[in-house]
Amino acid sequence: MTTQATTTPVIARTRDELREARTHLTGQTAVVMTMGALHEGHATLIREARKDAEHVIVTIFLNPLQFGPKEDLSKYPRTFDSDLEICREHGVDLVFAPTPDVVYPDGDPGVRISAGPLGDVLEGQSRPGHFDGMLTVVAKLMHLTRGDAFYFGQKDAQQLLLIRRMVRDIDFPARVVSVPTVREEDGLAMSSRNTYLTDSDREVALCLSRALTAGAAAAIEGPSAVRRAARAVLVREPLALIDYLVLVHPTTLQDVPEWYRGEALLAVAGRMGTTRLIDNTPVVIGPGGGRREIFSETVEPV
Repeated sequence: MTTQATTTPVIARTRDELREARTHLTGQTAVVMTMGALHEGHATLIREARKDAEHVIVTIFLNPLQFGPKEDLSKYPRTFDSDLEICREHGVDLVFAPTPDVVYPDGDPGVRISAGPLGDVLEGQSRPGHFDGMLTVVAKLMHLTRGDAFYFGQKDAQQLLLIRRMVRDIDFPARVVSVPTVREEDGLAMSSRNTYLTDSDREVALCLSRALTAGAAAAIEGPSAVRRAARAVLVREPLALIDYLVLVHPTTLQDVPEWYRGEALLAVAGRMGTTRLIDNTPVVIGPGGGRREIFSETVEPV
């Protein structure tokens, strides 16, 4: 592990620049992948990465493949200067910030990573094709950056699960590390999309984290109690248009039956005004159960 230094990281925008800069990072290297618009959640990922590695690479790439036809890519916040400042403050060694033609030199890729059945439920049902695009770019960035470990937030739980499965199923020589969700003081999960919220929408959005808290508090009583407690919070906020509230197994994303005891994922998604947000919490169902920050599983390299 190296000591954090507030020096400007090397910026690579092409494959050749990345390759050249990467040759100077000779120790254990951790990678944090982002789409830009960095916030404290990303900063936490960087800090966790620095604890374990001698060098940290941050990728900043707004991936067009994971935006659907009804999602406006052009409106996604672009804040490269402030992103770079966060990287500088946290001692990032290298920032890879390519354009789409660098990542996809032949245009729209004819071969993509398929998320399979796990990519068709929950977020995949609301955003068809999203996870195929996400996995494709994650796979490419893993190869290009040649990191030893890759850090992802628990907030995007389905994404994290799919990345773990891809690494295991296709035998990527990489370690995937999950980091607990970072929240505002009022409980709202940090997200780049929070910048879209009006003041009133933000107040409505708090029902998501409150529902998770209420559901986790009932975990000792069983699955029905978890779902009932979380749903009771959401129904008191009629301005939140909820897409789903589920209690599922953390590796299959199937609804857990009433007899189930053990690790589960309580997840929620909904629209506040024009902004769609997701949130989740790992829970343990049964005696001694309750909320957890992350699941115990870590994918090790093959």
